[in-house]
Parts: sequence; structure tokens; C-alpha cells
Amino acid sequence: MTEHYTRPDVKAFLAFLNSVPGPKMHEISPAEARAQYVAMVPLGEAEPHALAVIRDLICPGAAGDIPLRLYDTRETREPGPAVVFFHGGGWVIGDLETHHALCSDIAAALDLPVIAVDYRLAPEHAFPAAHDDCEAAARWIAGNPSALGREITGLITMGDSAGGNMAIAVAEALRDTVAGVPVILQVPLYPATDENLDHPSYSDFAEGHLLTRDSMNWFHDAYAAKPGDKRAFPLLGTHTAAPPTVLVTASLDPIRDQGRAYAKALIDAGRDVTFMEMRGSIHGFTTLRKALPSAQDDMHAIYGAIRLMLERKGG
Repeated sequence: MTEHYTRPDVKAFLAFLNSVPGPKMHEISPAEARAQYVAMVPLGEAEPHALAVIRDLICPGAAGDIPLRLYDTRETREPGPAVVFFHGGGWVIGDLETHHALCSDIAAALDLPVIAVDYRLAPEHAFPAAHDDCEAAARWIAGNPSALGREITGLITMGDSAGGNMAIAVAEALRDTVAGVPVILQVPLYPATDENLDHPSYSDFAEGHLLTRDSMNWFHDAYAAKPGDKRAFPLLGTHTAAPPTVLVTASLDPIRDQGRAYAKALIDAGRDVTFMEMRGSIHGFTTLRKALPSAQDDMHAIYGAIRLMLERKGG
């Protein structure tokens, strides 16, 4: 059996997690899974930053209002780019609260506005509900400076896991600029990109590394995306017009190889990519920064890559 390097803090966290009794996520209802996820946040995640602006908003969507949350280190600012953030959770769990601390950290570190999107969840709202909401929110953000109190000159689509999937899909959908506002960068963090679940990492880390194969199957079944749909599985699409990309994976993640495959597809298409794999870490590290102190160092590295890419592209 191959031994995979595991960071000391990750090893300790997994030992604790795997010792906790009770049913696994795929063995409970979506409502129970959402509550379980929310309950984990104060145990594993860092405290949020106090910012000049943290404000809840809404924007219209095809099925009703979409909740948003604006984060900014400044009350007012000159025109510039903004991060549009899509939370992870397999399209089934997660919300503005589970990723509140992370979004505040992104805003503080990058000194950019961050607008988080609270999209509809499966199985109550199967594919393409989440993608429709995320695209509608991004278009609204680009075209409504008065509602935001900020003039946005470029969008940075960013998200973790299922949110990384949607960061890619939204960037693809917004290839043509919206209200003169282009997508200038996409930042998918350990994204789901492929309908093929036979990658080696899916077997290597099927159990015992927070995200499991059974949970991934449960998420996919709940979201019920149509096989071959390029919006649900962006690896299947063409990549010749993809924006500059900072793509992050974790070496102990069952969907690690999906991220690697998408990075390769971008490189093969001649796109500008910074690929970062966090060796010895797990899926979900971005929202486990109290339980995994090394994850905050990872985030600093990611922020550095984002700043460098923006500087290179004049963002």
C-alpha cells in the first residue's frame, strides 16, 4: 500500500474526525447534513475578520431573490475588480455562514470587495439551479454598481469544491463581457470538474480523508446533473477562451485528479495557469484554518498567486 505524506496537523485532525461515532454524511438527510456542516464550522474554522463593510444584499434570479453578502475592507473605493465567491458543499450543503470567515479573510488579504452568493441547493433544487443562480448573481454584480456602492471593472470568479466548479462554469458563461465588465481571473479551489469518477485519487482517498467516495456519490446523485453536460462538468468543454487561472488542489483529496486534469486541459489549450497542489492536506482545508493551522499558510500562498496573476494581467 502506498504511503502518502500527511502533514502533522492534518494527521491529528483526521485521527479525531475518524474517531467520532455516528452516521456518515451520506447516511443522513440533506437537512441533517446541512446542520452537521454548520455545527462543524466553529470547531474547525478561524474567526472572521472585522471589516469596514459586511452587508447582506439580494439580487433577482430566475426562481426568485438570491441572497448575497458583500465584504470590503473599505467603506468606499475607486473602481476596480471584485471577487465573486461561490461556496462549496457538493451543491447540497453550505451557505453564506459556513464560508463567512473565509470570505472575510479573502477580502482582508486581497483588499478587494468580495461578494458571496447563496445559491439554491439540491436535491430540492437539482441541476442546473445552482449554476443558474450563480450566473445570474455574477451578471447582476457586474451591472449594478449603485446597489453595491462600488464600480466593478473586472470579475474574479472564485469558489471551493462545488463552488470551484461554478467559478469555472460562470467564467465560461460570461466569456462575453457583461456591462463592459470581463472575467479577469478564475480561482477554483479543489474543484469538481469531471463526470468520470475513476481517477486514481478517487480510490486512493476513498475513506478517512474528510471527503469520502460515498459522500461524493451522494452529492452527485442529489445534484442529478445530466451526463455529458459541459456546464456541470467543465473538463468536457473547450478551454481556448478560459480566463487566466489560479487552480488549487490538495494532495489527499479524492477529487484531486479532477483538478489536475482541468489544469492540464487549460495548459494544453495554451491558457495562462498557476497550478498549486497543497501537499499533505485534504479537501476542505480552506474552511478548517483553526483545526489545520497550516491551511492559513496555504491561503497566504494562494493570495500571493492571485496578486501576481492580477499584476501580470494589469488587474
